[in-house]
Amino acid sequence: QVQLVDSGGGLVQAGGSLRLSCAASGRTFSRSGMGWFRQAPGKEREFVAAIIWSGTLYTDSVADRFTISRDNAKNTVYLQMNSLKPEDTAIYYCAGSGGERYSSSYYYIPNHYDYWGQGTQVTVST
Repeated sequence: QVQLVDSGGGLVQAGGSLRLSCAASGRTFSRSGMGWFRQAPGKEREFVAAIIWSGTLYTDSVADRFTISRDNAKNTVYLQMNSLKPEDTAIYYCAGSGGERYSSSYYYIPNHYDYWGQGTQVTVST
């Protein structure tokens, strides 16, 4: 049984930092694209970042503040979030794709991921 477990969310003041973790079990994701998405109340799930075969991808609003990384030995993906803003408040979800290689644009679409974590709440106060 494949499982992704998100953790690391919490309440932080604007300008603070958090590191999210996504621990995978049941299969190895070392060759799979892994992504982070977020969903704020009343909004659709949106792409945040991904780490794929050719490098890393970020949405423009976080590109200079967030860093996605992976530890293949631990089968874990991380999202380091710095200089957090109130507009970053959302539930953050980790997602795993299959092992095939696709163009970068493929990884921006939630439906292209096969596995999802349960989500972790990030709240940024003013």
